[in-house]
Amino acid sequence: MTELLAPAGDEKTAYAALRAGADAVYLGLTRFSARESAENFCVSSLAKLTREAHLLGAKVYVALNTLVKDDELSDFFCAAREAWNAGADAILLQDIFLGRALRELCPEIVTHLSTQAGCCNVHGARLAKACGFSRVVLARETPIGDIPAISEIIETEAFVQGALCTCFSGQCYLSSFAGNNSGNRGRCKQPCRKRYSIDRAGYEDRAYAISLSDLSVGADAEKLLSAGVTSLKIEGRMRSAAYVAAAVEYYRALLDKRPADELFSRLKRTFNRGNYTRGLAFGQDANLLSRSVQGHIGERAGTLSRREGKWFCASSFAAEKGDAFKILRGGKEVGGALFAAAGKGGFYLSSRDGLAAGDEVRITLDVSLTEHALSLQKKRPVRVRVTLRAGEEMRAEGEGFSLTGAICERAKNAPLSAQEVCACFAKTDALPFAPRTEVETDGVFVPKSVLNAFRRDFYEGLAAHLAPARVPLPERQPSLPGLAAHRGGMTAVIATGHAMPAGADMVIWKPADYADMHPPKGTWLYLPPFFTAADEALVAPRLHLFEGICCDGTYGAEFAKKYGVKLFAGTGWNLTNRIAVAGALGCCTYAALSKELTLREQDALAADGTFVLSAGGIKVMDLCYCPFGRACAECDRREMYTMTDEEGRAFPLRRYRAAGGCRFELYNCAPLAAGAGSSSALVDCTAGGDGIVAYARDPAGKLPGATRGHAARSLL
Repeated sequence: MTELLAPAGDEKTAYAALRAGADAVYLGLTRFSARESAENFCVSSLAKLTREAHLLGAKVYVALNTLVKDDELSDFFCAAREAWNAGADAILLQDIFLGRALRELCPEIVTHLSTQAGCCNVHGARLAKACGFSRVVLARETPIGDIPAISEIIETEAFVQGALCTCFSGQCYLSSFAGNNSGNRGRCKQPCRKRYSIDRAGYEDRAYAISLSDLSVGADAEKLLSAGVTSLKIEGRMRSAAYVAAAVEYYRALLDKRPADELFSRLKRTFNRGNYTRGLAFGQDANLLSRSVQGHIGERAGTLSRREGKWFCASSFAAEKGDAFKILRGGKEVGGALFAAAGKGGFYLSSRDGLAAGDEVRITLDVSLTEHALSLQKKRPVRVRVTLRAGEEMRAEGEGFSLTGAICERAKNAPLSAQEVCACFAKTDALPFAPRTEVETDGVFVPKSVLNAFRRDFYEGLAAHLAPARVPLPERQPSLPGLAAHRGGMTAVIATGHAMPAGADMVIWKPADYADMHPPKGTWLYLPPFFTAADEALVAPRLHLFEGICCDGTYGAEFAKKYGVKLFAGTGWNLTNRIAVAGALGCCTYAALSKELTLREQDALAADGTFVLSAGGIKVMDLCYCPFGRACAECDRREMYTMTDEEGRAFPLRRYRAAGGCRFELYNCAPLAAGAGSSSALVDCTAGGDGIVAYARDPAGKLPGATRGHAARSLL
């Protein structure tokens, strides 16, 4: 059965989504939510929502999908238990090994693997299933052709609408290292939405160089369903109730094979960044990047002209008081305007900005859509039979539930009519019932207060029958694994050249082209977090050339098992607690700890085989698309570019080739020199020379222009 899944950043939006026709909603609690800036839910408001959702035949999923540190494990397990006891139908997690521990502790809890875990291939799906997950939320970049094989292994959920992260999910550290707020902890400040220049011809002027348009697959959702996807997901826990309701109504109409053009128009008016893209599942399209306009672009309403000395927009759109507009000139935003008055064939606008005739007018706030979203109602039809006979107990029954009340008295004067009883039972208070009532009576008298109380008790009992409260799970805490004492101080170096770096005990080699690999002898092969079936076909025949693989995605656990190779878990595994570290070391020879922890926090997790990123480049993004629009005929094919922000900070941008074309890695504007602490040292020379290896164990950060990163202060 197909599920239409909607976001809910607050109660108002959650109820709007359900009443617009969503089959399920997902939301966050006040802690461990990847959208910390949303209003989110307390346990009592969650319990209230799950009751209504279950009465309407819908589900509620709770996202506890941030990284969890060691000293937060107790609070995390408590939050998961409380969410489940409040009626949650599943818990979404990013940490795959923490999910396994939760399932082992509480087998009753259903777990879904968040898109933050980056599941994009069959190997990731197999690991998720082995760890007890019942569903994976596919990485947004997963090719449509790879989805059927994944869906045969485990239930899949795919995004169809909403904002796109420019970085492969779970691998973005730009906000963390350049902006002091970690996206992996729900605090992303969206530096990807700022202006940058790139040192390539035609890209020198600052633009929204890596800001993606919003996703809208529209009718192509059917292709996802044909590929085996179970749940169609709308992104937007930071979006308005009007947006969520409009998105639900649009996709509900598409799924029901009803006309949807007008509903799509409504959706564009509620939020639309960049006039929409189909995203990367179907291949990079021309509209993927929104280089000229940042934020809500709305829907085109018309063009500006002067009429009677005022600004006028000729349009068929019926604007009204409170509506707001964005003004574009040459595709770029030049100002805003407000509705002033209606006019023949359009409407007048007021603005303090310098507008010009011919400017494009786009509506970005339609007050009627907000009113519509909040007025939606959805009821559950119920058949009710009320029996009132003199000398017998009042009785009401329906949907398998029955209730008796006080004994009825025969009326001495005006008996209670069937119509009066029906009118009483038509009131369901706040419960989402649409009763169809039948009444059998032989002329009795029942005080109105008694009948009203009986009706309220019946509907409360019916609600408890149809959506029973969950039997609470008792408080349980896992036994935390011990970590084997760390032995030795190795230095592992990530390099792209063919000369072995001096001072390296092991070298992890990054090819410039995975289809043309000629590695130095004795190296490990680096595998990126985004890894498709086509990538596997390139890599598998050449694995014998390497000592092992270093993989930045947890899919590496099953991939290494399949091919019988040694595995180094890269920093992309985001290991932040001892459960995750023990899980990784259970399937890897070596494992790198999270680069967002302090040295003190890393030392607490140091174990035999652990590494920490101690010096060199800090990879802050994996881009699975071409920021130059795949204009391959014009490409200068350089391996390194520089992306510069408005503050003049220069970020190295590396290009490499994999199956399907070029991909890019973005590195922090400052190199790292943090020291390795108790673990072995990992040095990344991708964006700099091999001389950085000399700073592998430098705790003072003496590398010129270097940062200590999070070594002294964790920003998680």
